[in-house]
Amino acid sequence: MKKSLNFKEISVHDTPGRSLGFLLWHVSTAWRGSIEAKLKSLDLTHPQFVILATLGWLTRKGELVTQALVGKMAGLDPNTVSQIIKGLEKKGLIKRQKSSDARVKNPLLTLKGQEKIREALPIVEEKDAQFFHSLTSNEIESLIRIFNKLIKN
Repeated sequence: MKKSLNFKEISVHDTPGRSLGFLLWHVSTAWRGSIEAKLKSLDLTHPQFVILATLGWLTRKGELVTQALVGKMAGLDPNTVSQIIKGLEKKGLIKRQKSSDARVKNPLLTLKGQEKIREALPIVEEKDAQFFHSLTSNEIESLIRIFNKLIKN
């Protein structure tokens, strides 16, 4: 018979419910699941929505941006961003324009892409509101400060 693990020897936590990482995993999994079901009905994955919304935000005043900037703001690596943008391009939601630097492409929302954001963003924001409904406005403001602090690390 194998000896069972003694978690007191290997973990600083007496239960998984005291581990911030474990709790964050559960919160993020539940949150994403609530949003992904709605996005699926719009023929979008969650990462596709994040890239569309990020691109929309960055280009809202008509500026040109690079895929690298979109990825940085979205918190995704360049290869992942490239793959997502290719998929969005196939759906007609994004087009890529060559810049003066031949190595760089500027992603742009198409009219269809703009319409998709107009459709998807309110749905995602409503799901966010439903998910976080049990928190007070002070708790939400605290989480925003905490999340921003963690992102900057």
